[in-house]
Parts: sequence; C-alpha cells; structure tokens
Amino acid sequence: MASRHAKLIIIGSGPAGYTAGIYAARAMVKPLLISGIHAGGQMTTTTDVENYPGFADVIQGPWLMEQMRLQAEHVGTEIIHDHIIEADLKRRPFLLKGDSHTEYTADTVIIATGAKARYLGLPSEQRFLGYGVSACATCDGFFYRGKRVIVVGGGNTAVEEALYLANIASQVILVHRRGVLRSEKILQERLFANPKIEVMWNAELHEVLGHDDPLGVTGAALKSTLTGEIVKVPVDGIFVAIGHEPQSELFKGQIDMKPSGYIITKPHSTATNIPGVYAAGDVADDVYRQAVTAAGLGCMAALEAEKYLAGIETVAEAAE
Repeated sequence: MASRHAKLIIIGSGPAGYTAGIYAARAMVKPLLISGIHAGGQMTTTTDVENYPGFADVIQGPWLMEQMRLQAEHVGTEIIHDHIIEADLKRRPFLLKGDSHTEYTADTVIIATGAKARYLGLPSEQRFLGYGVSACATCDGFFYRGKRVIVVGGGNTAVEEALYLANIASQVILVHRRGVLRSEKILQERLFANPKIEVMWNAELHEVLGHDDPLGVTGAALKSTLTGEIVKVPVDGIFVAIGHEPQSELFKGQIDMKPSGYIITKPHSTATNIPGVYAAGDVADDVYRQAVTAAGLGCMAALEAEKYLAGIETVAEAAE
C-alpha cells in the first residue's frame, strides 16, 4: 500500500476546502488536498450564483469552483483525486486511508467534507432514484423540458429548485407539508409571481408512482397533512429538496458532534475537541450553509492549522 505524509491534509474540495488550501499554501505549509468523490462540492450542482461577493454579474457555480481549484493549485496546493474511506484521529500522526489503497498521514487535518442531499426515506423514492426522482434540479432538470414536475420542500433549496425548473418544465408543483414557506421573502415573491409554479399547501409525498419497463415515474400520491386524504397527481419527475445532512460519518465516535451529525467546533474557531483537527464549511455549519461562509471558515481553519504547526515545530526545536 502506497503512503504519503503531509504536515496538513485537507479533506474535501468545496469552497471551504479550496480556501483552506489557498491560505495554507501561501503560508508555505505545503498542504495536501484530497478532493473526494464529488470535486467542487455542492456548488458544482448550482447554476446561477448571484450572492458570492466580487462579481457584478451572475456567475455559474461550477465555474466558481474551477477558479478556486486553479487558484489553490497556482499558489501551491497539491490536489489528489481520492476518496477517504477510513480515518484514525486517535493516533499521531493522524491516519487516513484512501479508496485508491493509499495511506495518508498528517500532523494536522482540516475536515471540509460538506453536506449531502437529504431524502424522505420512502421505498418508492429509492426505487425510482435516478429514474424520475432526483435531489438536484440543475443536474437533471434538462431531462424534463416541457414536462410536469413536483418539488418537495418549503425552504430556500426547494424554492430555488422550483424557480430553476420553471425555466425548463411546462409546470412545477411545489409540495409543502405546512401552510407557510420557510424560505427567504425575496425568493417567495419570485415564486408566487411565476405563473408556471403552483403551490400545494399542507401536503406531503406519500408514494412515488411509476412503471417498471422501462423504469420511470408517472405520478405522485400526495397526502394531506390536515385530513389524511390522498390524491394522485400525474407528473414526469419528482425533485426532493428538503435540505442536507453533514458528511461526517467517517469521524463518528472519534470527534464531538451534535445529534444531527454536524461537527462541534469551539466558539469563534474551527478547532474540534481533538488538537490539530479542524472542521470548516457545511460539515460544521448548520446555521448559514452558504458558499461565502464556508470559504471564510476554510480561511480560519488554515490560519489555525498554521499556528498549531508552528507550535509543534517550536516544541521540536526546543527539544533538539
């Protein structure tokens, strides 16, 4: 098995990971960034981005991630396309095992693994996942041009997905289990003003309907949260947009987490309960969950890791 050692290893390649790489490289730490399966993180599934500072015009999420990657590499971050499948944070140096059968050791680690889409957990939902059921409108919306689709959810994610799909589909039905949306007011205004979007209040997805040969969605059974009545609605696609959960499973039992799985960091810091291990971005942020805040946390993590490494080196020099 091949092995690599780095003073700092960054796990994850979204805004937090790339920004950590940029700051650490400029501090001459020579960081090693392991990109994971989905290089670029959630931003690669986002099209129009108008709330990232520094751009007067609307930019594309994948383009922004590509620019961050290039910048990180330009200043000296080494990026490896591997996926960490095992981590041991109880030993020194920290040990990480990659899917490529490579073992990585590090004096410090920044966890920037982000979050992933949450699903409802219905058997029918899993059955048609990828065959009419999706959690990413920007990934799969193209396949529903001129068709009728449902978006499930009531937060920012759901409303943004519905607005995006309204540019592609013939009709979008937003299904929300309550009578009031949780999204930002400006998004709600856009939603209600769009003639192609209909909102079904106090309803939840009960079952995904479809056929086997070929496998595909033909409709949805929607259940009233008030009366329990079930109605069947013919649709071609269903987009589940009920939020995300942190990708922290790798570190469970080793690092302090909230019951929801978000990694706990110290106040005004990215430091975890393990000295030398830091968490940045959506894996630790259950409040803001924005690209710009993730980038800020990535910056903080790199600066804190640099300070920690400087302390280790000072101790080592004193011992000599």
